[in-house]
Amino acid sequence: MKRFFSVPMAFVALIGCKPGGGPFNSVVVYTSVDDVFARPICERFQRETGIEVKLVPDTEETKSTGLLNRLLAEKARPVADVFWSGDPARAGVLKARGISAPFKPASPADTTGRYSDPAGHWSALSARARVILYNTNLVAAGQEPRGLADFLKPEWHGRACLANPLFGTTSMHAAALFEVMGEAKAREFFTALKANGVKMLSSNGEVKRRVANGEFAFGLADTDDAHEAAADKKPVAAVYPDAEGGGTLVVPNAAVLIAGAPHPENGKRFIEFLLSAAVEAELAKSAAQMPLRPGVPVPSGVKRVEEVKTISVDYETLAARLEHVAAGFLKDWVNQQ
Repeated sequence: MKRFFSVPMAFVALIGCKPGGGPFNSVVVYTSVDDVFARPICERFQRETGIEVKLVPDTEETKSTGLLNRLLAEKARPVADVFWSGDPARAGVLKARGISAPFKPASPADTTGRYSDPAGHWSALSARARVILYNTNLVAAGQEPRGLADFLKPEWHGRACLANPLFGTTSMHAAALFEVMGEAKAREFFTALKANGVKMLSSNGEVKRRVANGEFAFGLADTDDAHEAAADKKPVAAVYPDAEGGGTLVVPNAAVLIAGAPHPENGKRFIEFLLSAAVEAELAKSAAQMPLRPGVPVPSGVKRVEEVKTISVDYETLAARLEHVAAGFLKDWVNQQ
């Protein structure tokens, strides 16, 4: 039976309460990871440690951004111990605002350090990649979209879509394009998207649903969206965009310890658990996420991160770029849709 505890600004679901677990033997976890994937991991941690997990998920439409704003508002009196972010850009914002605390785990999943903060303000684990999801009933063999340039082709006018670039992984992807292409060319690209009738939808989940049901020929989404649609036997396939060019964006999860956390030791313990091989294996199985830790088994159809050609970005720099473009050009672009 689920019980609910009141905390400032929201009700927080307490998963699987451990008898006798008092308020000090708990950990508050905010997460922008889909609840269907995050909750079983938290339940497993609770079973294995006896530490209560108070899990606060974000919504699909405001993915990452809603909880980010909440963490900013709670800076003086933190409620969360850990932010389990679906991307490191939001973790970079928290570092810049003085909301995260440095913590270097004993056994990081990101053994190369490529995706994690060198100072320990976030630790990376299992990653998704951005993909072009297309409907195999609408796109003929040999005509599959291969890169972002396909969104601008006249033959696909009004037949492609993407999620709101102010939220979730789409916002991080947009910021990466501004970083890699430069401000002027990125603005031209987004202006051209609009001119070619590319439709903005509320979320990656909506992109998945509307491509799968044939409303659009293709759209930008994440590898987990593609995996879910394929598992549901939808007529879809996915392409890692620009494999012959600059590559696609890899989006690792990021585990963040909150500065001034009410239960810092439990927060650290949760992060260590989150970075374990067992959790990466579970996320590979349930969410088709790519492990960062070498040797973690992956199911058929799930790539290893080293098999994907990726855009080279600095995630901390990307965080600053994200704040800049989200408050300026992209906000105006969205409002004009």
